[in-house]
Amino acid sequence: MGTLFIFYVLSIVISSPISSSNSHTLKEGSSLSVAKPNNFLTSPNRIFSAGFYPIGVNAYCFAIRFNEPNGTIVWMANRDQPVNGKGSTLSLLKTGNFVLTDAGLITVWATGTVSQSPTRLYLFDNGNLVLLTSEGVVLWQSFDSPTDTLLTEQPLTRYSKLVSSRSETNFSSGFYKLFFDNDNVLRLIYDSIVLSSVYWPAPWLVSWDAGRSTYNNTKTAVLDSLGNFSSSDDFTFMSADYGTVMQRILRLECDGNVRLYSRKNLGENWVVTWEAFNDPCSIHGICGANSLCSYTPNSGRKCSCVPGHKMKNQTDWFYGCEPEFTLSCHKNESRFFKILNADFYGYDSGFYPNHTFNACQDLCLQSCNCVGFQYSYLQSGTKVNFNCYPKTLLVNGLQKPNFFGDMYLRLPKSYLLTSEKNTLDEEFGLNCPGQVTKYLDRMYKKKNANQLVRFMLWFAGAVGALEVICIILIWHLLIRNQRNSDANTRDYNLATTGFRRFSFSELKKATLGFSQEIGKGAGGVVYKGVLSDSRVAAIKRLSEAYQGEAEFLAEVNTIGRVNHMNLIEMWGYCAEGKHRLLVYEYMEHGSLKENLSSKVLNWNKRFKIALGTAKGLAYLHEECLEWVLHCDVKPQNILLGADYQPKVADFGLSKLLKRGEPRDPSFSRIRGTRGYMAPEWVTNQSITSKVDVYSYGVVLLEILTGKSPWHVNEANGEEETQSRGLITWVKENVNGSKDMLGCLEQIMDQSLEGESDAEKMGILLQVALKCVEEDKGARPTMGQVVEMLQATGFPLGCRLHVLYELVGDSAAVDNNTAARKGTYVSRGDTVKMTVVEEVVVEEVGEAGKIALTLVVWIGPDVKKESRWWWRKRRKYDS
Repeated sequence: MGTLFIFYVLSIVISSPISSSNSHTLKEGSSLSVAKPNNFLTSPNRIFSAGFYPIGVNAYCFAIRFNEPNGTIVWMANRDQPVNGKGSTLSLLKTGNFVLTDAGLITVWATGTVSQSPTRLYLFDNGNLVLLTSEGVVLWQSFDSPTDTLLTEQPLTRYSKLVSSRSETNFSSGFYKLFFDNDNVLRLIYDSIVLSSVYWPAPWLVSWDAGRSTYNNTKTAVLDSLGNFSSSDDFTFMSADYGTVMQRILRLECDGNVRLYSRKNLGENWVVTWEAFNDPCSIHGICGANSLCSYTPNSGRKCSCVPGHKMKNQTDWFYGCEPEFTLSCHKNESRFFKILNADFYGYDSGFYPNHTFNACQDLCLQSCNCVGFQYSYLQSGTKVNFNCYPKTLLVNGLQKPNFFGDMYLRLPKSYLLTSEKNTLDEEFGLNCPGQVTKYLDRMYKKKNANQLVRFMLWFAGAVGALEVICIILIWHLLIRNQRNSDANTRDYNLATTGFRRFSFSELKKATLGFSQEIGKGAGGVVYKGVLSDSRVAAIKRLSEAYQGEAEFLAEVNTIGRVNHMNLIEMWGYCAEGKHRLLVYEYMEHGSLKENLSSKVLNWNKRFKIALGTAKGLAYLHEECLEWVLHCDVKPQNILLGADYQPKVADFGLSKLLKRGEPRDPSFSRIRGTRGYMAPEWVTNQSITSKVDVYSYGVVLLEILTGKSPWHVNEANGEEETQSRGLITWVKENVNGSKDMLGCLEQIMDQSLEGESDAEKMGILLQVALKCVEEDKGARPTMGQVVEMLQATGFPLGCRLHVLYELVGDSAAVDNNTAARKGTYVSRGDTVKMTVVEEVVVEEVGEAGKIALTLVVWIGPDVKKESRWWWRKRRKYDS
């Protein structure tokens, strides 16, 4: 019996992956060595193990995997820097740091944690490797830094992302990423060294159309053991075997697809129970540039170079194909090769709807950067629209029988005349008829006739040569004039706009390789840089520059004409290849958001910032040549100069509209930042300048209270906390206070105690509440806001109402006559306004407009002893 027991114990030790003991913990001061193959941690349920695993010849990674022969790896510490097979160790130091060192004692990876109390490393049953203190505090866990795999109950958050492997045998970081973007949407992006593009959800869909929500900023997604995946952006799916508790992993594969694998027990094969793409050709970058992807369920995916191109790397399609020719800018030296049912997404130099084929072809020939054009048609009822997309780069190519469009590849004329053309036609399925040669009968002429023919040929040749010389001379003169015209245009633009075009290398040098990041938003990342003339600049690198160069330059030119002391000044731009950058003046005090958080702004500075911001927005809405809606007014976009002079930033990224167009079709996409967005974005009303007024009102409340717009925590009598929106909280305090002074004491930023101007603060609060009205018609314009903030003599506690239009019991007015005194009611309000002086008609303008000087008292009732006046000149319709 004793012998059997000893044999049983030995069998357990031998089969255990830990050589010393079957342990799921690593104590402080202990280590795991790559030299000991069986030196592992094992989870208590024996499903997971953690240790060194070979990923190549003498190359090892510390990883977590399923505890079985050739088990699937679910997490890696050093995927991009494998260690040597001898002398490498993973140690839990007494300082609390968990460190991986190579044979040369070089630190390859570390958690960077520090602890005064003892620590211990645990591998839990769910596959999470956790570093804990003796008090149970989590210092670090592998769930917070996934590689390419999510385990059940492992959340994907705003701070983490999945990154694919380079290939099935190369575990280093690849080109595909799954992450939450700045719009709170879970996305897939192809991000290579050369280019990057979002491909899931489909980039041409608005978030709502893709079934995603942008309002929940928790940015969390999780998979449960039943097979249900749910994300905070409302994206959900269930596995094909949903409802059964199983082992499951969600993996971002090296081919850019996301797949859910399921099985019941260790040792069984994994089964795909869900995948993001059924057609792998919809994944960007899968075949590289200058190539086509085709797919059939029977034969799978196939990559092929477009005509005239060859593979860059014969073993890796991600590198794509390169041309075997050099394109000439001369339009007569190029021809087009038709590729049926082919689509190349992105990198259009422009979009030209309802263009004829010849017009589209000419557009491409006129640009040296055009490598071809896509000509597609869209049928709507009985009407067919033909659309033209000239291309500057051929990427994301796919060929589908049901795609209603063709690609016309630009090739040198000489290349198409070679014998290689026939094989190319065959490869891309072009049905060209066989060549038919017709032999002419040989005919003999008399000698005199032959001499006449020779003379005529000689004469025709001489005339033809003369014509060719004339054509060359005329062409040369035209080209020279065109170059002079282009040069003059460039000089003129520089002289009139005052900003220059930078090269990408200049801006890269100015920012020290884009290393000094000072801000980040939905539009891109902002870097601090020093230009060649020693000026300090803020350089914004736009993240997604889908627009062509011509469209970008037109918009930059419009932005350059916007000039106001309260708008950020643009010094230049860069439009080089796929790079789009804007160069602005640098504001040394940063954003209003940063300064509100640091409590450095006194009341006078805050009021100055509020007034200056209003002036800048009023200029955009009412004074500049084009109507500019900002669409993202928030403290992060209000920058402060040396004397805390405010300047509105990021207005150049908003949509430019013509005056008189209240709604543009492109405004279907919701814009802005949660907490600052007007209700009409959600209710699908027409978008006007009142969306900026609403956002500005929220900023005013934030200036007054110092609180975030998302929620306000307030302790009640039982020391519990209630959470509510800032606008709701302020309105509750206003309605619940006996007077305005008491209300201000309740809501104002505590750092302003003892230094605030109660009268101005009351005005600011009243203006803010008027700006955040649910009904956009009740909100003032930004011009009216400026007038209200600059007005003096308002009584504290008086409700402020803007007189939009006189209606009701009003006297008829004519030129040089006076209106009687009387009571009028403002549109959208029930508060009466009493005219206590005569309303004099000073002029009659165009379209029956008259200028009235109104002297009114504004209040809940009429009291003559309350002599508070507001003088205002404004034009009204008669």
